[in-house]
Amino acid sequence: MSEAKIHEEISFVGNIQNYLREFVYGGIDGAVTTFAVVAGAVGADLDASIIIILGFANLLADGFSMSVGAYLSAKSEKENYEKHKKIEYWEIENIPEKERQEIVEIYQSKGFEGELLEKVVDVIVADKDRWVNEMMKDELNMIEDSKSPFKIGLATLVSFILVGFIPLMVYVYDLVRETSIDLFLWTSVFTGFAFVAVGWLKSFVNQTNVLKSIAETLLLGFLAALVAFYVGDFLESLIANA
Repeated sequence: MSEAKIHEEISFVGNIQNYLREFVYGGIDGAVTTFAVVAGAVGADLDASIIIILGFANLLADGFSMSVGAYLSAKSEKENYEKHKKIEYWEIENIPEKERQEIVEIYQSKGFEGELLEKVVDVIVADKDRWVNEMMKDELNMIEDSKSPFKIGLATLVSFILVGFIPLMVYVYDLVRETSIDLFLWTSVFTGFAFVAVGWLKSFVNQTNVLKSIAETLLLGFLAALVAFYVGDFLESLIANA
């Protein structure tokens, strides 16, 4: 394998890891919301074909909405960072003494003093880019996110649709090839496995206990489905008796 190909594959893996958080949370939302729609429709005793229609409508509409929201949020944060960065460049060029004093105060608060403090400050202010980066990080507490807003939105959309399709999978299979199985039972089983998988990935993203992360994801998903099921059942009874 060529060196260029190896670097390309390493870069690809790195990109996946960079957007793992978006993939995980998009997947969780996709599975939870679609499973809740299916559970609510089952509680309302709707036909399987209606469940598929409602499920796919939710899957595509909510997936698109969530991905657009993630994209706009990331884009807004990036634009806000760039706006403040331009302000810092202007201040360094127009009021350098004031900005230098701010660097002095920042490093005094870190324990630097005397000759060492002056040397550190001199090194920082000797380079405008370094100076601005210090101000952004230590004065404004802003760190630039290198991730692409478009890729954030795309990762969210892909994971929402892929994982969110799992609660519909059994119903689609039954539509294509009719079966005699309990559709909702098997949907619950497969969705449970999906919650376990994304809960496991979530533990790596958040650096938390694996079992705790899986349990939280399972509990969230099945509580949402339980609420939706009984709301659907209640509304169906209410309409039937009206």
